[in-house]
Formats: sequence, structure tokens, C-alpha cells
Amino acid sequence: MSRFGFLRPLASIGLAFCVSTCALPLKAADHGMKMGTPDIQHAGPLAFGPEGVLFVGDTRGAAIYAIDTQDHTAAANKAQVNVTGVNQKIAAMVGSSPQETIINDMAVNPASGNIYLSVSRGLGPNAQPMIFKADAKGNLSEVPLKNVHFSKVAFDDAPQSQEGRRNPRMSTITDLQFEQGKLIVAGLSNEEFASKLRVLNFPFDGEKTSTSIEVYHGAHGRLETASPVRTFITYENTVLAAYTCTPLVTIPVDELKGEKITGKTIAELGNRNNPLDMVIYRKGDQNYLLMANDARGVMKLKLDKSQLDTTTAINTKIDGTAGVPYETLPYENVVQLDKLDDDHAVMLIAQDTGSQDLKSIALP
Repeated sequence: MSRFGFLRPLASIGLAFCVSTCALPLKAADHGMKMGTPDIQHAGPLAFGPEGVLFVGDTRGAAIYAIDTQDHTAAANKAQVNVTGVNQKIAAMVGSSPQETIINDMAVNPASGNIYLSVSRGLGPNAQPMIFKADAKGNLSEVPLKNVHFSKVAFDDAPQSQEGRRNPRMSTITDLQFEQGKLIVAGLSNEEFASKLRVLNFPFDGEKTSTSIEVYHGAHGRLETASPVRTFITYENTVLAAYTCTPLVTIPVDELKGEKITGKTIAELGNRNNPLDMVIYRKGDQNYLLMANDARGVMKLKLDKSQLDTTTAINTKIDGTAGVPYETLPYENVVQLDKLDDDHAVMLIAQDTGSQDLKSIALP
């Protein structure tokens, strides 16, 4: 029997009515979702899946939530975004101060072009998790986290929470990306080889693969297994992963099968630096990687799969930079970065005044 067969008894009251009212539950059911209120403790890394499904990494709760945003309509013009003081505007909406309104991550919904922000209202473990949406006109709205269709996967191997600045629990989930029916999750575990790339099927079916990642860190001159991937993206079935201080590493997606593997360090991009976000785009006949950093600006690297495959791995101590070349672009204080469309990116830019601004740029 067709899964739409239950519509037939309703024909007498009008098929159009049933389609309009039943479409969302059917879609949510297709994604393994149920109606309820997700118990998110901390709204951290974000990524989008199919049909406006938003993945939220709950670092404190050591879980991933998939939420149906019901946001599927493409904007007429999504290339121009300019929202000054977005953190201040959110603070005013929730009755908080900008200093206690922290934007944790940003992701563009490819189905609509709307920009989603994960937010903490307040500081410390009692901060309230929130999600906000900005459209192309700069209108801000809170995304409901009550009575929504959602599903959840929890991790039982997360690090224990510790007091202090470097709480490993807050690195349980450092970045997310959805790729061909799989959600790839970077972060830490409580195991000896702590750095992990986890792969989850979506819809969530309870199956997850957790692979320990070892990398050679040229600036430190040693192999490391406890440093988490800070940001990553996939390219030609390869994970391009960046770590603090700042090795750039390739990891074949097909090798994420649960074993311990060693990534290939293809560049050292400079120490005393945290990579923040990445996008890949194509201009003419060339692919590029754009990467935002907290101390070294926005880097642009040419991407070529054959070059990545043949680049000699870095396995000795490096002073300065080495490996795949890059150029630094004239964008400062970019704290979040995502692709808006094929020709534009959107940045979250921190100003010296404490304001954070959303601004779109033409991809360079």
C-alpha cells in the first residue's frame, strides 16, 4: 500500500485541504522526526541538510538535533545582505545585553537563502540556547524551539565537563557538514585518541561511525591525537580539515570507517591562530577554498584534487608556513563565514565597538 493511501477516505472533504495540512507531517516523518520540544542545552555548530532541515550541535548536551525549519521558499534576492549590529538587535529582542548575547555559529539555508544564527543568551552553563533567522532584507526573527518536528542523536563518549577556559566538553562538537545522506561531525571524545570524525546516517537510524584522527602538526613538530578539527568542509570525497595553529589536513571520506587513521598535512598556515570557518566555490574553471581565521585574516587557496593528492605530506617541524600556497584577502575580524549562493558569501564581522554585522560579499 502506498504511504499516501490514507488520503483516500478524505477525498470527500477536498484533497487540496489535506495536501496543505498534511504535507509537513509527512515530510517530517520522512526524516524520522516527531513533534516535541528539543532539550537543547547549548546551541553551537550549525549545518543544513535537505529541505530546510537544520542540524544543531549541542556541545554541552553532547547531542545533534535535526529540526524542520519549515523554511523552503527561495528569496527573490539573497545576494545583498547588510545587517548592522545583529548581536545588538538580538539582545534587544530577548531583553539581554550585547555582552551577554553570544553568536556561536552561522549557517545559510540553501533552500531559502535565509541566514541562521545559534545564540547563547547569558554566559556560562545556565545560558539559554536560541536560534535566530535573518532574511535578505535584514528582518530578524526567533526560530521556535517548542512544538517543532525534530529528531536527536546523543553521543555516549563525550568528554566530562571541567571548569575553566578549556573545557573539553565544549569541544565535543566543533563543526558539522551534511554530505550525500550523511552528517559528518568533528569534535572530541573521552577516549585516549580523543580527536574524532563521527559519521551519522540521516534520517537518524541509530547507526554512527566514530573514527579517531591523528595528524602531524608541523608548528608543534609532533603527531597529535587530542586536538579537535576546528572547521572543515568536504571536497571531491575528501575532508579538508583545519586545526588550531594552523595545519590544513586532508582525510578521505571513504576511510571514516571507525578505525584510527592519520590525516595528510598539506599546509602549515601559521601558528597562534584559530581557523573559524570555510567555504568552497568555483570561479571560472578554478575551485577555491576561503577560510576565516581569528589572527590571520581570510585566506584564499586554489583547490585542485590532483594537486592535493600529489602534495608531499608535511612530517617535520615547520617554522612559519609551508605546503599549499595561499593569499590573504583584505577582510578583517571575520568571525563567521558561509556561502550565500554561487557568487556570494556572507560574513559575520566583529567591530571594535562590540557590534557584529552581517554583510554579503562577491566571492573573490
